[in-house]
Amino acid sequence: MSHECHEHAHHHALHRSLWIAVIFMIVEIVGGWVANSLALISDAMHLFTDVGALLLGIIVARMARWPTTPIMSYGYHRAEILGALVSAASLWALSGVLIYESIHRFFQPEIVDGPIVFFIASIGLIANLWMMKILHPSQHHSLNMRAAYLHVLGDLLGSLGVIISGIILWSTHWNLIDPLITILFTLTILRSSGKVIKQTIGILMESAPEGIDPTAVQKTLEQISGVEEVHDLHIWSASHHKVVLSVHLVANPQSDILAEAHRRLEADFGIRHMTIQVEHPKSFEPKYCYDCENKL
Repeated sequence: MSHECHEHAHHHALHRSLWIAVIFMIVEIVGGWVANSLALISDAMHLFTDVGALLLGIIVARMARWPTTPIMSYGYHRAEILGALVSAASLWALSGVLIYESIHRFFQPEIVDGPIVFFIASIGLIANLWMMKILHPSQHHSLNMRAAYLHVLGDLLGSLGVIISGIILWSTHWNLIDPLITILFTLTILRSSGKVIKQTIGILMESAPEGIDPTAVQKTLEQISGVEEVHDLHIWSASHHKVVLSVHLVANPQSDILAEAHRRLEADFGIRHMTIQVEHPKSFEPKYCYDCENKL
């Protein structure tokens, strides 16, 4: 499937999931208010963040297609990373509110209508399964889609917890299960969204992408015939799937050095966007630290 087809499929998946989330969010808000269930309202709040994440995903997907300019030479692909970071961070903010409210209910338990909680949560579970089915094919191709998928996954786990809560409330009237379930599944959401935050921060800080070892890249370049030294090697991500490399090679003039470097970097590491500067050994002057004798 072409890149354009992938983008169209992602955009369509986001729109479909958005409408599902909006409809079932309203259903759960009304049901949570009627049943006086914090767990059910928290599930509706999860759906609310799903709506925000999906809306953000649609906006970011459009921005990523904007053409490059002399000022924005890499285009707007980083919008995907910023969108994923905002989406994941919003889950952390929401989780803090839910944990606070749950602890408060441990000290002041409130009566919750178990049957309503069970039936509404079951509807929410169906909605989340539906959205996950729509988003699953796209979540491996975009960090922004991955963040939206994790929002829905977290909400799915929340729905399962609320269903369990509803069953226990219905059969035993043990009202403490409502905040307990809320805390357990909120911690699960924190763990999954934390991984997205770590990944997005790594990209924004221009660290080497996961799966690419800079030392291995340097050794590969040093093995090219004619290359005497490799320095100023930088590897970073312009977006989730666009890896960029720049490097200086000290080498004797040979016409095939650049071609061989391009071939090896693409074949061994999947790097296609690169800037390579070849320097003649006679014109290259090694640099030294002011405070030490070690060669940089």
